[in-house]
Amino acid sequence: MFNECKKSMQWGEETLTLETGKVARQADGTVIATLGETRVMANVTFAKTQKPGQDFFPLTVHYQEKYYAAGKVPGGFFKREARPTEKETLTARLIDRPIRPLFVDGFKNEVLVMCTVLSHDLVNDPDMVAMIAASAALTISGAPFMGPIAAARVGFEAGEYVLNPQVDDMQDLRNNPDQRLDLVVAGTKDAVMMVESEAYELTEAEMLGAVKFAHEAIQPVIDLIIDLAEETAKEPFEFAAPDYADLYEAVKAAGETQMRAAFALTDKQERTAAVSAARDVIKAALSEEQLDDANLGSALKKLEASILRGDVVKTGKRIDGRATDTVRAISAETGFLPRTHGSALFTRGETQGLVVTTLGTGDDEQIIDALHGNFRSNFMLHYNFPPYSVGEVGRVGGPGRREIGHGKLAWRALQAVLPAATDFPYTVRVVSEITESNGSSSMASVCGGSLSMMDAGVPLKSAVAGVAMGLILEDDGDYAILTDILGDEDHLGDMDFKVAGTENGITSLQMDIKVAGITPEIMEKALAQAKDGRLHILEEMNKALSGTSDFSVHAPRIETMNIPTDKIREVIGSGGKVIREIVEVSGAKVDINDEGVIKIASPNGESIKKAYDMIHSIVAEPEEGAVYTGKVVKIVDFGAFVNFFGKRDGLVHVSQIENRRLNHPSDVLKEGQEVKVKLLGFDDRGKVRLSMKIVDQETGEEIVAEKKEKTES
Repeated sequence: MFNECKKSMQWGEETLTLETGKVARQADGTVIATLGETRVMANVTFAKTQKPGQDFFPLTVHYQEKYYAAGKVPGGFFKREARPTEKETLTARLIDRPIRPLFVDGFKNEVLVMCTVLSHDLVNDPDMVAMIAASAALTISGAPFMGPIAAARVGFEAGEYVLNPQVDDMQDLRNNPDQRLDLVVAGTKDAVMMVESEAYELTEAEMLGAVKFAHEAIQPVIDLIIDLAEETAKEPFEFAAPDYADLYEAVKAAGETQMRAAFALTDKQERTAAVSAARDVIKAALSEEQLDDANLGSALKKLEASILRGDVVKTGKRIDGRATDTVRAISAETGFLPRTHGSALFTRGETQGLVVTTLGTGDDEQIIDALHGNFRSNFMLHYNFPPYSVGEVGRVGGPGRREIGHGKLAWRALQAVLPAATDFPYTVRVVSEITESNGSSSMASVCGGSLSMMDAGVPLKSAVAGVAMGLILEDDGDYAILTDILGDEDHLGDMDFKVAGTENGITSLQMDIKVAGITPEIMEKALAQAKDGRLHILEEMNKALSGTSDFSVHAPRIETMNIPTDKIREVIGSGGKVIREIVEVSGAKVDINDEGVIKIASPNGESIKKAYDMIHSIVAEPEEGAVYTGKVVKIVDFGAFVNFFGKRDGLVHVSQIENRRLNHPSDVLKEGQEVKVKLLGFDDRGKVRLSMKIVDQETGEEIVAEKKEKTES
């Protein structure tokens, strides 16, 4: 009934298995990949014909984590997997980016890749398993895919690279000083296709070493996929790249001069309008048959690319007049908005980000429901890219995959320099509003995010800057590496290589390749050139930081205190009665966790002090010999009971009220009266003994010592 095929190998500490032929047999390609006990199914289907008039490659990648894979029931009201989580969206992008360039040029049939997590052992992250499964499924599907690829995750601990570290090792790296890297690399047999990382000020050499380590580690996985494909691959889909050489020559003859003049304009808006006009000139010169050709768009793009790319490689001069290693003009301003906790306006050429920081309390932390368990995050970065930023109209809705991906890249770059939660007990939310865009708005978010957090008073370890690098790689092997790429250079170039970091090292690296990978030599040069660009941007940012204000007056103040865990119940009270009273009386916000860490937040310092004192009076123990201020709560014949320490009462015997004989305590005291008492100690039954007569009722100072000094003199 089934024509099963299974291939296995030892990979690192686990066994990697690829199998096909038993499940989802109607898909063009299905592979179930297993690493340890983490299992992911990848299904590939592709249309056998191209839609009429389609001028782009419609590849769709979905990655979905089923909660049953970890033995969990989804949270929420409906108890069903809903819209993709951030992790699912980011993983879908991880799969898409390295496979997209490997489809044969000109192939525009619709392709769907679906990866489903079936089992999660809470040790091996399913995202790497999904990338391998997707590559294997594409390789056996018969689609014109020039793979396979494989992927691996790399950690860096004690100066050593670690292959596929466990999920827990990669969780919350900021609080794990032993682990300095979370790097994902995807590549073919010969070259690296994609890099994504979160790092903690690694040097360029350390990052390059990690990429090389990963590329070597994926080689046996690629061999395993090829081994599987040799037995199970379907017949290759008959597809020949369309030949539009004649159409291209006609397009070139009709408008090369106008297109070259358009790309000579340095202003983006003027250049865009001129390119559009040049396209119109070309179309006006073509026949109806040529206008109806489905390859017209490709021919126009090829002409644009040849002009932009050829001039850069031959002359070293870019379309905006810069040299290949020059960063555009930078303007940085902090304190741009008056009422926010922190804000910055960062402009680099025609790319601009208005970045705002808001400080919150523990209640504002993001609770993330993941397969490997729930956890909280006290740092969020949200990136918004409205249509007006590029002078366009369009639908405005929730964040798309691009917005989520760019926001996560900036998050990775900045979180490496955040202070520990114990030193800065705030929840930090950074929002990047991209107001202009012409290349590398994610790196503008990094620069603006660093500035706005410093403007809010967040004690970052160091300022962070980011720069996007590009590559023009010609067929003859000549190439040019571009610093701070424009939108056109990204669109028509071969690489988008983003590097962020401090003066001391790299905190985030992301690379996407549109050709069949790049060599270590090119990557090494790109990293070195990126470092020069990053240091230049940091120098410009420092000019804005010189006028940065102190902690925002509009932000809440937070004070932390630690109490014994056995006192937590007393602070909370029955049904939360005590902690509600503290909040109501003090006006402060109080948050307490299971470890006994209490955060007290309020813009008003007096409110924080009042809440602190109320909590301290509950959890602290009275000290023998100390003087306290209390209230008389009850008067009896033999003395008065005084509430002096939280809810602790003690007896002031009638003989300890004044230095004279009293007929009755009510002669000098009344209920509700405030008095100052000294704790003399505890009797055999643990009852408190207090004294008033040895304390000056006005100053609170002991008077016994003064009398003793007078007697000795």
